[in-house]
Amino acid sequence: AKMENHTRTSEFILVGFKSQPGSQFLLSVLFSTMYIVTVVGNVCMILIVRTDSSLHTPMYFFLENLSTLDICYSSVITPRAALAFLLGRRSISYSGCASQMFFFSLFGTTEAFFLAVMAYDRFAAICSPLLYHVIMSRRLCVLLVMGSYLSGCINCTIQTGFTFSLPFCGRREINHFFCEVAAVIHISCSDTLVNELVMLAVCGSIIVGTALVVFISYGYIIITILQMPSAESRHRAFSTCSSHMVTICLFFGTVFFMYAQPGAASSPSKSNTISVFYTVVIPMLNPFIYTLRNREVKGALKKQLRR
Repeated sequence: AKMENHTRTSEFILVGFKSQPGSQFLLSVLFSTMYIVTVVGNVCMILIVRTDSSLHTPMYFFLENLSTLDICYSSVITPRAALAFLLGRRSISYSGCASQMFFFSLFGTTEAFFLAVMAYDRFAAICSPLLYHVIMSRRLCVLLVMGSYLSGCINCTIQTGFTFSLPFCGRREINHFFCEVAAVIHISCSDTLVNELVMLAVCGSIIVGTALVVFISYGYIIITILQMPSAESRHRAFSTCSSHMVTICLFFGTVFFMYAQPGAASSPSKSNTISVFYTVVIPMLNPFIYTLRNREVKGALKKQLRR
């Protein structure tokens, strides 16, 4: 009977932010503006890295891939949400919801691994500068990017498979503005304890594992910087890491609050605002953070503007 009810569910209704009817048009304009800024900013970052030969290094190879990932990450959610706010059409098909969850989990998980990889890259550059290009070979960089996407694919397959194996009977309103894992689990008509434990275990291990790589890498980086003889060399070394540190704090801070603590799946309504931050705002801010805090990128940007 449960399986029959499950197969009959043909669509869901996304009710996130629906309690504010007077602001729907403003939400649509806000989401649309942020998405345009996200795409333009990240495309500009990709073009700057590709066209300036001085930026053809492992660090900017990862930054270029991060910008591509941010465009995909934001594109999975933001355009559809903006259109739903504008037109009031909040329904999403069963397969559309599953697809959105799959790609959201894929790109979100991959971004966490990317940030860990970029932390390791900075560790190699600052702690072993003479061996940097030997350690961070082109082959290793490509393998690290591929490994990040593979890890994301494994996680999104687990999360989407477990979630959509649940029966959904009658209640179809998802208390979110996109098909987020915890919010979809919350409307199932069966016991979801196993799914919540799987989400906590898998997402928690990914967040804690990648965060450990980041913390260990930056621990060694800070020790190495403090041991440098001159203030100028310390400032130069720190400036290459500062933008990445800001991005790490923004991303891991919000994601840890959402997925690495018990109770995330039981109260999805509190996650709407936080979700806007890590799905829409952070991809928009990343190119500005790396441009404003990085001398090499600013120099390359000035060259392009002169041309």
